[in-house]
Amino acid sequence: MSDRRDFIKKTLAGAAGALFLNHLSTGEALARAFAADEDPWARVPEILTRIKPPVFPKRDFDVTKYGAKGDGKVDCTDAFRKAVAACNKAGGGRVVVPAGTFLTGPIHLLSNVNLQVSEGATVKFVQDPKAYLPAVYTRWEGMELLGYSPFIYAFEQQNIAVTGKGTLDGNSDDGHWWPWKGLALHGYKKGDPNQTKARDQLADMVERGVPVSERVFGEGSYLRPQFVQPYRCQNVLIEGVTIINSPMWEIHPVLCTNVTVRSVNIKSHGPNNDGCDPESCKDVLIEDCTFDTGDDCIAVKSGRNADGRRLHIPSENIVIRGCRMKDGHGGVTIGSEISGGVRNLFADDCAMDSPNLETALRFKNNAVRGGLLENLFFRNITVGQVKSAVLTVDFNYEEGKQGKFTPVVRNLSVQNLKSGRSRLALDVQGFENAPVYDLRLKDCTFENVERPSVVKNVNGLKLENVRVNGSVVDRLG
Repeated sequence: MSDRRDFIKKTLAGAAGALFLNHLSTGEALARAFAADEDPWARVPEILTRIKPPVFPKRDFDVTKYGAKGDGKVDCTDAFRKAVAACNKAGGGRVVVPAGTFLTGPIHLLSNVNLQVSEGATVKFVQDPKAYLPAVYTRWEGMELLGYSPFIYAFEQQNIAVTGKGTLDGNSDDGHWWPWKGLALHGYKKGDPNQTKARDQLADMVERGVPVSERVFGEGSYLRPQFVQPYRCQNVLIEGVTIINSPMWEIHPVLCTNVTVRSVNIKSHGPNNDGCDPESCKDVLIEDCTFDTGDDCIAVKSGRNADGRRLHIPSENIVIRGCRMKDGHGGVTIGSEISGGVRNLFADDCAMDSPNLETALRFKNNAVRGGLLENLFFRNITVGQVKSAVLTVDFNYEEGKQGKFTPVVRNLSVQNLKSGRSRLALDVQGFENAPVYDLRLKDCTFENVERPSVVKNVNGLKLENVRVNGSVVDRLG
């Protein structure tokens, strides 16, 4: 296999490669080379060697020694700030939250700090939006801005972590944060303020290329903050904690390298309550987590529209394994804020099962996003039931064809997937001028499927030992 890889590299680098690239873009040539590899999964160990959780000095900084009280009443924001600063100044260690309920505003982590939420501890975040100002540099639905601080936030730091067996409670509900979405289902009433105006203003600024420093959306904007957001950080670990009642996306690393999300339990059913959304990140491991969410369980992203293209930083080298998905829109999703692209994603040994889970594997793109999604590999996926299709590739998402950027999905492989119940096996719809390329299913079984699959504009659909309702099929749709 290594000899074949070397041959491919030399071919692409030499005269023959130059002729080849006259007909294909560089990305397409590389995708074809990747597809030619006998076993793409052989690349996973190489990726994992680069993903190493940070290690912290054996120093503890108990928040109660800085004035915090675990009675659920006293505002401990200043105590957390002092403990984090002291830990960082000392060269690093653990900021320990002991058993009890600690009410606080935003927690801003600094380099070499591990926020250790002990078993029996709950960090509960105050409901007053003003506590999350002044505005910080953040991303909201894939667009950069100065907005409300995420509840746990780090900007341009190294070696940071949130660990322990305790609970992070966003304290969001139909009376706080969630109504800003503008849905009656989550407490919105006609005439109440909501995010629509600010969302449209931000999108317009992005398209006009307004500098991020001028995109200020603080009080009165109603753009909900994310829960945990390391931004431009290196060496990040989120491990063991339970996360509930999030205002919006729950774990949202942005522009980070070397990220581990492990053994996290997420249960939050508010609007846009995605579980884990690595965005424009490199070398990411998500393993042994449980997701029970109000939106996508895992959603890989890379920036929205002009902002995604301006930064042009894909999410790449992502390994997902041993995770469990319950309620949600998609089990493993790519998109829709995907204009920067995604490549080299591997998902293995995941279980997805709920009558309230829409889709197991979900890909969202359109002609406004225009992202390049390539080298996407799934194996050993067990699906009990989903409400809609097991696998969805949707170029008609939101704006659909109404844009000038070509969406691309290519080199997508699913192996050893078993599904117990669904409306459809596949719902895969490319465009006539932008088909889905090289979709391969091998050793997959779909039982109790209600309707025929929808397969439109797919170039290179290959089925090997695929069964639907007990019968081997050589075509779908």
